[in-house]
Amino acid sequence: MKYPPFCDIILLNFNSLSEKEIKQTSMWVYEYLKNNLKDEEFKIYKPMPSPIDKIQNRIRYRIIIKGNANQQLNEILNQILKELYNKNLKSTRITIDINPNNMI
Repeated sequence: MKYPPFCDIILLNFNSLSEKEIKQTSMWVYEYLKNNLKDEEFKIYKPMPSPIDKIQNRIRYRIIIKGNANQQLNEILNQILKELYNKNLKSTRITIDINPNNMI
């Protein structure tokens, strides 16, 4: 089933005040990952609302990636963060957690 310690789980969390912005951003990140990561090495799940989808009026989405975290993944995630920073998003934030203790 590819769970730690046999592979890594990478959790990309998005939160935003704007539902439209969070959907566009998370889909852009998903497509970027699909185009730049090898399907044989990583399983990338589509963006979906988090189990608790709203906290303090901020909408929450997430993308889950299963695979072995390596230098290639690290470079791609850094590139995503740089490009999102340059897009100057108004209210969307992203966090990346490798092998999270809590999936909520």
